[in-house]
Amino acid sequence: MDPSGKRSADVTEIDTYLSENADRFEEELRELLRIPSVSTESRFAGDVQRCAEWMAADMERAGLETVEVIPTDGHPVVYAEHQADVESPTVLIYGHYDVQPTDPDDLWTTPPFEPDVREGRLYARGSTDDKGQLHMHLRALEARLRTGAGVPANVKLVVEGEEEIGSRHLEGFLKENRRRLACDTVMISDTVMLSPELPAITVGLRGLAYAEVTVRGPNRDLHSGQYGGAVQNPANALAAIIAGLKDQYGRVTIPGFYDPVQEMTGDERAQLREIPLDPADLQRDLSVPALVGEAGYSPVEQLWYRPTLDVNGMISGFTGEGAKTVLPAEARAKISMRLVPDQVFEEIQEAFRKHVLALAPEGVTVHVEAHHGAAPWRADPGGPVFEAASAALEEAFGHKPLLICEGGSIPLVPMFERILGAPAVLIGFGLPGSNLHGPDEWLNLEVYHRGIGALASMWGRLAG
Repeated sequence: MDPSGKRSADVTEIDTYLSENADRFEEELRELLRIPSVSTESRFAGDVQRCAEWMAADMERAGLETVEVIPTDGHPVVYAEHQADVESPTVLIYGHYDVQPTDPDDLWTTPPFEPDVREGRLYARGSTDDKGQLHMHLRALEARLRTGAGVPANVKLVVEGEEEIGSRHLEGFLKENRRRLACDTVMISDTVMLSPELPAITVGLRGLAYAEVTVRGPNRDLHSGQYGGAVQNPANALAAIIAGLKDQYGRVTIPGFYDPVQEMTGDERAQLREIPLDPADLQRDLSVPALVGEAGYSPVEQLWYRPTLDVNGMISGFTGEGAKTVLPAEARAKISMRLVPDQVFEEIQEAFRKHVLALAPEGVTVHVEAHHGAAPWRADPGGPVFEAASAALEEAFGHKPLLICEGGSIPLVPMFERILGAPAVLIGFGLPGSNLHGPDEWLNLEVYHRGIGALASMWGRLAG
């Protein structure tokens, strides 16, 4: 496909190749999904290594050159290249072959590492996050290389096995290989589209500041009758602290929390008006009586453009069956804050620590431990890869891709931009409700095949 939009003989040949090999693509994806590459559990370390080797062999089958499995101090990185010529643009594709744990396993309809197709969906752990989306890129490259259409760009692939544990060794790998990885654009497919008919390019991600609060009181658990009322209860104290972190309007009470926050631009508000997201649908999907959030903002604005603070877990005292009248010695909570430009997660973590200590009642000691964080990210849509991807998605799905944000965090996106100095383009093929990280994760197979066609077309458009 050239910039004018005219179809070429190459495109027709690629379409034929994709159609004739569609069943094989699905079977190979199922083979990949059978490997339990759970990076968070040491008992799967051998499977993670086996998955890296499977990925390397698959890259060679696709026709890529210089394929390597590169050790790190953790799980290996799989690297591959395709060289066009020095004048062509260079695109680095990132993906990850590790997956989340599968528990609770009893909530899966079929075993998580035995891929099953039901009503056009492929169910398995990693089907969308991220093996399926990565597999689409490899099949699109294969179609162009095996048909002789060629890929009119220099392509580099970096596929890691530690994304689900925070990409622990990725930053060191990028810094050590900065020259080798030099590129014009970083392309990542680990995000979503809004429906099977509505492609999307993600242009914003929220950042993250994560902390754990521990409240300690007496030196042991106490009988609530003998001591209750005279000794501060750490669980009560923790509840009071948490209640004080937001006001009645849903705003975070940390001093200075909102000072760096950028207000939405006119263009962003205009883009939101094009997004077909109905809050009532979200409410029905979640079976909640109401949607709540920061006053003055719509649910989509709250999710994409506003920061927030939420408790992710709490534990204290007796939680077993029946009753036990205990005054606990300790209470703990894990709390995350999603951040937006220009909030800096290190500064937010320190402000959070000071505010929690200020909220603590008498009679307890409080410790705040900062865990990991991530910078928020916003893209400036544009450039040849963005334009080629946008046009190819519109051709494949019949709708101009929407520019969307996501409420979650992908720390490696700003990391790539910072270290390699190249903008990122995020094209996602997951769908809402595809149960990422949960039981019955699934991939829409129609989107899978149309997405492969779109990616193959994108490379042809770069020739222009």
